[in-house]
Amino acid sequence: MKCTLVGSRYFGAMVFDALRKDGVEIVRVVAPEADDRLAQAGRAAGVPVSILENPKLVPASDVPEDTDLIVAAHTHARVSNEALAHSRLGGIGYHPSLLPRHRCIAAVEWTLLEGDPIAGGSVYHLADGWDAGAIAAQDWCFVLKGETARELWERALAPMGLRLLTQVVRQAARDGVLPAQAQDARFATKAPMIRRQVSLTEARRPLTSVVVTAIGADRPGIVSQLAERAREFSANWAGSRMANLAGQFAGIVQFEVAAENAEALVTALRGLEFSGLRVAATKCEAKPAPPGSRMVKLELAGPDRPGIVSDLSRNLAERGVSIEDLHTEIVGNGQASGHVFKVRALLAVPDAISSAALQHDLEALAAEMVVDIALGEQPANA
Repeated sequence: MKCTLVGSRYFGAMVFDALRKDGVEIVRVVAPEADDRLAQAGRAAGVPVSILENPKLVPASDVPEDTDLIVAAHTHARVSNEALAHSRLGGIGYHPSLLPRHRCIAAVEWTLLEGDPIAGGSVYHLADGWDAGAIAAQDWCFVLKGETARELWERALAPMGLRLLTQVVRQAARDGVLPAQAQDARFATKAPMIRRQVSLTEARRPLTSVVVTAIGADRPGIVSQLAERAREFSANWAGSRMANLAGQFAGIVQFEVAAENAEALVTALRGLEFSGLRVAATKCEAKPAPPGSRMVKLELAGPDRPGIVSDLSRNLAERGVSIEDLHTEIVGNGQASGHVFKVRALLAVPDAISSAALQHDLEALAAEMVVDIALGEQPANA
């Protein structure tokens, strides 16, 4: 059996070794980068290596015409129809889900986000459409409570893929054909890429918080009055809680305003008492950073799942970062997969940790937690 192996990274290199140990002749390795682990394994074994000019497409020129089977192992490049035509049996790939569930690039992440108690892997025929070809082999595993996408992949899904690909290639060599069972499109779901972002902004000038409570007979325009006072002094509406309780408006609002405008804003807000409201307004100076630290504002948002705060706090503590203030909320559409978990926190970050290092660390954390993270540095003193 002569195979062209298209893949990358650790999984691609593991499949390369496993197939060769099983007596398969790898006639060509196709990888995205010259320094990729699979490309290095191919060169070390004396196997011809092709590096993709277009990382999204495998052309016919990269597949020798005497290929019996194309095997895809951790590749985001589509094998062209012309390339498949060079292979006697076409091509197969491994996808870490029970296809047709969780088609596309982020199958393991979406398995966890959807709360699936069971995960799985599928070897499927390469064809038009992402992960839509006939199934050649499948297996399943339980999902452990609290494990991350990386842990699920390394514990179960990567070893499963290695075993299933080896099994199907062995069967094709023996029988001369590939098993094929069409996917049932009724059960198809998508697992699109989850985009993540970490940004660090320049420190802004010191701000003072003004917290105001307002109570009075409910009527239209109360919120507008509060907002107008804030706008007069270029204050930011940082947070609020409001309700109608037995016909009474009850609200608490936090404004952030330049220190030189704080007293004037308090006076203006108290002036709303002439409209029938009972108003209390208090200035809260920004908390200074501990010695040797600076204050950083953290904003986090992502699909809700158990353990986000636990994972975040543990990772920050490991870096010597303390959480000075924390606010969380869940917003959604009533369906578990639609819930978004949001965190706003004020962090004390050691001066020894540079902004670049902090950004790098939190980018890795965002990828692991499947969330978006934004950072904004605060002044060291108010």
